[in-house]
Amino acid sequence: MRNPPSEKTKPTVEPLKRAVGDTMRAIAGDPELEVLFSSDRPSLSGHTARMPEPARRLSEGDVAVTRGLGDAMALKLACHDPAVHRKLAPQGEMARSIFEAVEQARCEAVGANRMPGVADNLTAMLEDRCHKAAYADVASREDAPLEEAVAHMVRERLTGLAPPKSAEPMIAQWRDWIEEKAGEDLDLLSGQMENQGGFARQIRHLLSSLEMDEDFGQEGEDTEGEENEQDGNGERGETASEGEENTGEEEGAPQDVELSGEETEAGETEALDGDLQEMAEEDDAADAQEPGESQRRELPFSNQPPVSDYKVFTTQFDEMIPAEELCDTAELDRLRGHLDKQLVNLQGAVARLANRLQRKLLAQQNRSWSFDLEEGMLDTARLTRVVTDPMQPLAFKQESDTNFRDTVVTLLLDNSGSMRGRPITVAATCADILARTLERCGVKVEILGFTTRAWKGGQSREAWLAAGKPAQPGRLNDLRHIIYKSADAPWRRARRNLGLMMREGLLKENIDGEALDWAHKRLLGRPEQRKILMMISDGAPVDDCTLSVNPGNYLERHLRYVIEEIETRSPVELIAIGIGHDVTRYYQRAVTIIDAEELAGAMTDQLANLFDDQTLMPRATGRGRMRSRG
Repeated sequence: MRNPPSEKTKPTVEPLKRAVGDTMRAIAGDPELEVLFSSDRPSLSGHTARMPEPARRLSEGDVAVTRGLGDAMALKLACHDPAVHRKLAPQGEMARSIFEAVEQARCEAVGANRMPGVADNLTAMLEDRCHKAAYADVASREDAPLEEAVAHMVRERLTGLAPPKSAEPMIAQWRDWIEEKAGEDLDLLSGQMENQGGFARQIRHLLSSLEMDEDFGQEGEDTEGEENEQDGNGERGETASEGEENTGEEEGAPQDVELSGEETEAGETEALDGDLQEMAEEDDAADAQEPGESQRRELPFSNQPPVSDYKVFTTQFDEMIPAEELCDTAELDRLRGHLDKQLVNLQGAVARLANRLQRKLLAQQNRSWSFDLEEGMLDTARLTRVVTDPMQPLAFKQESDTNFRDTVVTLLLDNSGSMRGRPITVAATCADILARTLERCGVKVEILGFTTRAWKGGQSREAWLAAGKPAQPGRLNDLRHIIYKSADAPWRRARRNLGLMMREGLLKENIDGEALDWAHKRLLGRPEQRKILMMISDGAPVDDCTLSVNPGNYLERHLRYVIEEIETRSPVELIAIGIGHDVTRYYQRAVTIIDAEELAGAMTDQLANLFDDQTLMPRATGRGRMRSRG
């Protein structure tokens, strides 16, 4: 006999999901907010919040952690203005990380101070996050993220609550240094907590105290004046430097006029266009300021993409080549045989996962049912309810055809030297079996790989040397982009090509940004309605020759730029899997695995979640729940 659930265990997660979703919509003030539960990484994008799928049996602590994640996302929607954030955010990577972490802490502090229940949920969520990050084991600053330490100290100032116990060793590595450098700036934050603009300007002063002025960029000083104009309304920061700049204006000045030197002319415009007029005049007066999306409000025809400083010294020696052209057919057959021999044990496990994905896709393409409805077809499984509880209306079901869109999936595999051995073997097998599986379901698959033609520079470097070593030449290596299987090629014809990954000497260095851009452009040219790009990598981009003559974060900065372009401006859905490498700091939708053996499960789970998302039917009236039928 099954043991009854304890008082501290929930028998089902459906009530929790409904409660979390309703609470998030109420806190965010957004009745259209869509809350999805999946095994994917928690994320917030527009009107869609992605939450982790709760376990079947939950303790009270697990419930609090789930609610805390939902409260944090909802508070971000309710208290955060993206336009203000973009205008005042610094450009440097570390400064921006601190700026964003502290802004999240501000949003959470607003909710915690107003609602004690939310404060308890957030505390449980933070304790769980710090425990999973192993902050309790941190023994040096190298392992202690500065942005997390600053965010916890800011939260402590704003709410009066102690940091999570699991985070104390990590915070202790930085606390004395931060207090010495910026203790006074931390004390001033609570007065600006409800005003995002004033709070952001105070954080900029804090970053200056932490010796990060150089990370502000040119627009840092200019946008501060603009932000005062837009959301200050007499509530400016009370630091000394701001007092010197604004003393003459704050006393008796109207709330909607704050720019010095141009107040009279700006005041003559209509109230609706006043702010825009003043910003335009200020831009004309400061000729050195560069135009860009981050420096002005979003207007029609002004949504231009940011400019990247990434460049290539020469593309003359790059190659994009089908796998069969890199070696002859006999060699490919031998390599494929070598790959098959190594995968006797792994292939069965991968095939089982792929078959599970296939069953799910085929079921989604057929039809689905909504149960527990107030009208529709009588649900025969609920006939007893008609007798036992005739007043219960939820005894009907309704069938709907699922709109399964024409889809193409691109698998982009890192072919760098660090993937040599088991990782590249597992990656090749997973790509092979998933391509076959998705092809059965009518989903086209493209398999691509990326590496370089040489170690530490090739003919590109020689051309640079011949040109007299010009400063900051950009990328200095010869790219090799490999097409293992095109989207239109059937799996049986491309099967042998995957054996090429076993070839000695193929795997060299990895320039991820250009490879991702290449795969993305190939997808954009496809006619399918839905386009999915999956990146599989085991490390940050590395090319010794390029990094030796450019800034140390040159390739990584370009990778972030390409990712942002795809995630914010492209119809392509981008997901990433990192093998022993934290890709979640680059990609919005990503998962990190420790062992290459976990790759098959991660790939199938990620794809299954994506297909689940696109086939979710509209929420039925009443309390209908969704089930699919094969």
